[in-house]
Amino acid sequence: MFRVERARQLLGEMLVYCFAVVLLTGGFLAFFYKPSGEAVLYGGGYEPLRGVTLSAAYDSILYIGFDVRGGAFIRGLHHHSSILLGLGTVAWLLLGRFRYAFAVLGLGAFAGISGYGAADDLLSGTFLGKAPIPLWYGLHLLVAVAVGAVLVVSSRREAARQPRTVPFVVLSIGLTLLAVFGL
Repeated sequence: MFRVERARQLLGEMLVYCFAVVLLTGGFLAFFYKPSGEAVLYGGGYEPLRGVTLSAAYDSILYIGFDVRGGAFIRGLHHHSSILLGLGTVAWLLLGRFRYAFAVLGLGAFAGISGYGAADDLLSGTFLGKAPIPLWYGLHLLVAVAVGAVLVVSSRREAARQPRTVPFVVLSIGLTLLAVFGL
């Protein structure tokens, strides 16, 4: 029983660090993102789309991917870390931390949907795409804060039951980096 609790605590710590990666990469992306549904003509680095009318939000996503140094890497890291956060939450749920896992999983799914809505790419043309892009972006940020709060509260409660040690923290950070950059 002790080992399952420690594994659950390790996975919970990894989720917190994975969320930190999502938060940092999201902060970087926010500097270049324009949450607007205004129609603009694309004039960026991707030749086949030049002159095509698209939303300012999608134009900024293309700008990040093709014209910002390291932008495609950061966007991919944000996406992969978000997926790891969702998969890790499912594993955390299976290890028995039911109280918070459903909240993180539900909020994480909503964060993913609102992220796609804010990018105006996958949801465009659907009934969900009818919502204004600034609304999607605001929901994405709000849900990210809620996920972080749930993870931090849960991690602190786990640490109160069984304190972290330096090797434990180093292991959880190392495994998180391996998972994030190993995808």
